[in-house]
Amino acid sequence: MSITEDRTVAQGRRSKHGGRQETAARLLASSARKSYDPTVEVDWEAPIDDSLYGMTPEWCSLYGTEMWESMTQEQRVTLSKHEAASISSTGIWFEMCLMQMILRDVYWQRYDSNHVMFGLAEIADECRHSTMFARAFQKFGIPNYKPNKAIMWLGAFFKSTSTGSLAYGGTLFAEEILDMMQRDFMKDDRVQPITRSVSKIHVTEEARHIRFAREETIRKAAELGRVQRAYARLLMGGTAYFVVKTLVHKDAYKAAGLDPKEARKVAANNPHHQSMIRNGCAGTVQFLDSVGLVGGPSKFLLKRANIV
Repeated sequence: MSITEDRTVAQGRRSKHGGRQETAARLLASSARKSYDPTVEVDWEAPIDDSLYGMTPEWCSLYGTEMWESMTQEQRVTLSKHEAASISSTGIWFEMCLMQMILRDVYWQRYDSNHVMFGLAEIADECRHSTMFARAFQKFGIPNYKPNKAIMWLGAFFKSTSTGSLAYGGTLFAEEILDMMQRDFMKDDRVQPITRSVSKIHVTEEARHIRFAREETIRKAAELGRVQRAYARLLMGGTAYFVVKTLVHKDAYKAAGLDPKEARKVAANNPHHQSMIRNGCAGTVQFLDSVGLVGGPSKFLLKRANIV
């Protein structure tokens, strides 16, 4: 697809949606109708059932492998709890990046506009979500699994420099894959009640954020020039790669009594988990491709992350 065709498609998609103020007004109304306070909506005093998984086992990175089959049930449950905590920590890391990008986006705009007010409402949601995730893995007695320093510095660069389609499009990989996972978690009776409650709240409120990010991406992608588009594609691919690669911290395997180096190798070559990730990212890839934000070196990075 040429740059001209990219713009034509993006502008066509943009015309099917209302302006940013109309979109923000609808999302503000949705926020008023259906928002949660995790401090009271989640039963934080509920006992932890040691027989229940921390997340849907099919989403565990080792599920379907010989290593998984060789593990005891206790090891599987332990790994699922630590993987859930690691994924939540990645979520907090990226939500912090997102909040700073939204603040930079609305800083120069009219503070009484619907767009700015919804941006601030989303930041408030993300603050509650991050606190909720942290409290969940604290409840399970699991440590904070932050990305390594190199990735933290890359995240700092991304959040400090990304604007427009990069800021909003890049967040979709983190938001939508977590959304796909949690739609399974919240319905799964094999999973801890706290995980199910946290997932339900996040899925419900994140739907507004995904809608907001998608429509902003459509508008802003239509304005990109050739060089800007190439740069956006490259950073979009890099963002997706590092989000997927940081989902499971190596120490999660150690906590389950596994050799971290061997477990990571098995997980990296696990066709079941690769398929789950591809399916989880499929909608995001299709959307970003439709507005001209997939192509060039980014495809190599997406393939390396088993996203396509």
